Amino acid sequence: MSLKVAEDEQGPWAVLQVSGEMDLVTSPAVRQHVHDAVAEGRRSLVLDLSEVRFCDSSGVGVLIAARRLMRSCQGRLRLILPAQGAVDGSHVNRVLAALGVRRLFEVYPDLPTAVDEAAAPLSA
Repeated sequence: MSLKVAEDEQGPWAVLQVSGEMDLVTSPAVRQHVHDAVAEGRRSLVLDLSEVRFCDSSGVGVLIAARRLMRSCQGRLRLILPAQGAVDGSHVNRVLAALGVRRLFEVYPDLPTAVDEAAAPLSA
């Protein structure tokens, strides 16, 4: 399976809808889309990872680098990771939790919640 990244806007939020597999070969595309959004002046970014079926350490590295980039430009990064249980839930959510880095991210269950300024993130 390959990786697809679709771009959208929801008010002030740039939304990158990522689907497929984030691995050593495909994750640089996600990194490029994040950098492009920042270069265009976007400072509020949502990464919708609900359709990512596999994520290895290089994918996690891209997410951590995206967080660092957004923080360096006083931006905001939110992730969409469905909150279902371990069997049906997001693969990325399980990987981030297993590596102990899930708490670094503001995670939301869906797009409407992620772009709602008043919504609180899911607990780690």
